[in-house]
Amino acid sequence: MSDTPLLAFEGVTFGYQAGRPLFRDVSFAVARGEMVALLGPNGAGKTSLVRLADGVVRPQVGRVLFAGRDLATLPRREVARALAVVPQDLTMPFAYTARQMIEMGRTPHLPPLGWGMLAHQDHRAVADAIQTTGVGDLAERQFNELSGGERQRVLVAMALAQAPQVLLLDEPTAHLDIRHQIAVLELVAQLNRETGITVLATLHDLNLAARYFPRLILFQRGIVADGPPSTTLDPDLLARVYGIPVRVGILRGAQHLSVLPPGSATVAPAMAGSVSMHVIAGGGTGDLVMRALAEAQITFTAGVLNVGDSDYALAQQLAVQVIAEPPFAPVSDLGRSATFLALRDAGRAIICPVPIGPGNVALLHVAREAHAAGVRVWLFEPGLPEPGDAPLANALAAHVAARDYADGAGAAAYVDLLREGARIVRSLPELAATFA
Repeated sequence: MSDTPLLAFEGVTFGYQAGRPLFRDVSFAVARGEMVALLGPNGAGKTSLVRLADGVVRPQVGRVLFAGRDLATLPRREVARALAVVPQDLTMPFAYTARQMIEMGRTPHLPPLGWGMLAHQDHRAVADAIQTTGVGDLAERQFNELSGGERQRVLVAMALAQAPQVLLLDEPTAHLDIRHQIAVLELVAQLNRETGITVLATLHDLNLAARYFPRLILFQRGIVADGPPSTTLDPDLLARVYGIPVRVGILRGAQHLSVLPPGSATVAPAMAGSVSMHVIAGGGTGDLVMRALAEAQITFTAGVLNVGDSDYALAQQLAVQVIAEPPFAPVSDLGRSATFLALRDAGRAIICPVPIGPGNVALLHVAREAHAAGVRVWLFEPGLPEPGDAPLANALAAHVAARDYADGAGAAAYVDLLREGARIVRSLPELAATFA
């Protein structure tokens, strides 16, 4: 697979009036299959970024690239086939049905003046989009008579019928109640998981963004922060961008970061359960596990983690103790000793699907030593396929090999842990059962 980003901004300066740029020298890239949310106050330039990404407007300086090609040089028909836009809302001047709206998504694939002359493959694409988005019950109703949430689902279906590689959403939850906001974003997340479609969306709601988007770009006439919610939703950064102090943390009963205005109820892990865990993670692989532990009100320790790692930032907010090493440093002897003590004290450990290299393979050996001393160990492997008739150890070794950068030592350590009694869990519900 090519390492070329699917969508990239290179030194983009843009404004609607000559000599008055809305933002300057913006550069970022979106990889194939990513879900990225653009956050920022009104007037920050988020919608303009979406229009640039779709090629509707062009940069004054710099380039917008699609799959390594300058968007400005591509025919509009080719761009329309590759990128689909879902606006905040859309009201049609004619009494089109929802099905007719979805059929419009096939326009880039039809011959000139050919709208309404759908071929078999077009009807199939429309039917698949209706089924995937679950709007079959709306198909024959007039689009303008649908509720805001229903219209948004139909617009997503129309974009999906377009068969794009990139889905651009401009405030898709604006003007919707919370039920429809969640329904729309659940649908988008499902499409990303099941079809691999790349998503770039502008959002106002920071809490929804943190819940559904693994990567957030905080934007205010330029990029202020770019990363996972645990690092991007920094209280000081948010206060600077939005002009109001906020508090950030995990609300009781929630699995994602929450942002509250000043003076609201305390935001904290508030984990007072009697069961403890130790989490071995890194590179964002511990996000789901640490949030699930917070949801279950379970105290946990974490590490070794490098300072600056996204898991380190989240663990700093949620864990009762974080064992840390300097950025990019390998696990030291002191780190190994501290990890063994934390494992022994917790009595339980969860190893996340972290990439294994010479710098951190030692943590697997420490986990094996702790297991021999009576610590229960779970291997969280959500992507591990069922082995069928093959031995589970072989399936695990082959699965881990894709992220083993320690000349096979990582896969071998995983297999040793499995053979000595470590248990595999593949999903959050299965993981939650280990908390009991």
